Amino acid sequence: MFVVATANRIEKLPAEVIRKAASTSSFPGPPMDEERRAILAIHIRAYGGDPAEFNLNFLVAATKGWSGAEIEQAVKAAVIRAYPEGRPFNYKDVSWNTARMVPLSKTMEEQLKRLRQWSQTRATPASGKVQP
Repeated sequence: MFVVATANRIEKLPAEVIRKAASTSSFPGPPMDEERRAILAIHIRAYGGDPAEFNLNFLVAATKGWSGAEIEQAVKAAVIRAYPEGRPFNYKDVSWNTARMVPLSKTMEEQLKRLRQWSQTRATPASGKVQP
């Protein structure tokens, strides 16, 4: 049996819940560049766009530190922005939204920094790569 659980305040969990025989702690951190590129492509396609028509290099840079859910919301907001004009969403719509959204990595910067520091010696990176 394999169970996945998340905790925003892992330090509040009792030791018996997070001991090695009971669980493995991993820390996802924000998606790396290639992961954000894949997330953008997935959501652009899901909403009817063609990722080849988008400047993914710019969008990857603009979404540094963003979660996958925040990236999805930027694409979804682009679709909503284009809808009243009766046109498909495009790169300009997505970039317009990324310039106006404030990711959790900024609004909760101090809390996330403490969590990242905690994870350095207590958890395995979820992507298998070390976050810069």
